[in-house]
Amino acid sequence: MMIVGLTGGIGSGKSTVAKMFKELDVPVYNSDKEAKLLMENSEEVKSAIINLLGSESYGDEGSLNRPYIANKVFNDPELLDKLNGIVHPAVRDHFLKWAQNQKSPYVVQETALIFENEAEDKYDYTILVTAPAEIRVQRVMDRDRVTKQAVVDRMKNQLDDDQKLELADFSLKNFELDKTKRKVKELHLKLLALASKF
Repeated sequence: MMIVGLTGGIGSGKSTVAKMFKELDVPVYNSDKEAKLLMENSEEVKSAIINLLGSESYGDEGSLNRPYIANKVFNDPELLDKLNGIVHPAVRDHFLKWAQNQKSPYVVQETALIFENEAEDKYDYTILVTAPAEIRVQRVMDRDRVTKQAVVDRMKNQLDDDQKLELADFSLKNFELDKTKRKVKELHLKLLALASKF
């Protein structure tokens, strides 16, 4: 089973690209979505988060208190690292179990911070989705209803595309959907050929 990591900076459109792979019958694992589910449903993860951040991390019905958690870790890199140290390994274990159950030549894990977390060695190949900065900013402003400054601040926490391009095996420019779709199909054929050697 060949494992492909799909990543890209905020607003690059990696979820759009992930959907295109799904349309080609490639199993895609959405790390963000699964992380949230694990934080809400895994007793092990929940108790570790409560130990780290306090019982207010969860509401009355056991639902995740996202604003509280975000507020706690936002300006505390050490605390954020500790939270990631709980969530990331749980997501990794869950992903590997999921991957073993797929019947496809390769699977894609959609995840935000492969290169920032120096996790590229966990994948057979990596794909970086890119788009011009001004397009990315506009997309996030429209999607999240936030200010330009808020988006720029979030972008500062990620490596810039030039650094990531040096590390990625493949890259996809994503600002014209028809072109992106064509490139995804071409890349899919390349990946199938590579997967046949596994």
